[in-house]
Amino acid sequence: MVPGPMRAGPSGAPVGVTAMTISARPKASVPPSPDEGVLILEDFPPYRLNVLASIVSQGFARLYSERFGISIPQWRVVAVLGQHGGLTSKEIGRRTHMHKTMVSRAVGDLERQELVARRRNRADKREAFLSLTDTGRRIYGEIVPLARDYAARLTADLSTADRAAFDRIVAMLRERSGSVFAPEREEGG
Repeated sequence: MVPGPMRAGPSGAPVGVTAMTISARPKASVPPSPDEGVLILEDFPPYRLNVLASIVSQGFARLYSERFGISIPQWRVVAVLGQHGGLTSKEIGRRTHMHKTMVSRAVGDLERQELVARRRNRADKREAFLSLTDTGRRIYGEIVPLARDYAARLTADLSTADRAAFDRIVAMLRERSGSVFAPEREEGG
């Protein structure tokens, strides 16, 4: 049934609207099969990798976030600076695969916490080199053993062959994902 035309009554509320009735409820739908063009998200490798990365990162974050007051993006900045020394924000983003706004927010927070210091690049005044302060280095030094222990516990049930296969598969997927999305050149163009 289609409702009739609406008009406002004295109170401003609509009048003349009839109730719509549904004579039959739709049957519970059966999910289409993958053959019908449906993507089973839980089987989609990028989704599975993302979920795994999120679970693993959050598990590790529980070990350091409360104790040191830093987030996952902040830890990544601290970790890359601890490993490589002075870097620009752009280089941090490249090495951590974080978006520049996430890097900027993390660096700003770490500067306010006095864990990271900024030094202008004399050759290019538009950029600065970032490095850990003494406090930042101390915290990095305390988190590194936690990270190593977490990684060891996470992979404890993997055999040597499993670990080698995992490393090989990760390297292969990383290389392949870069080539899959490389822009293809048009022939004759």
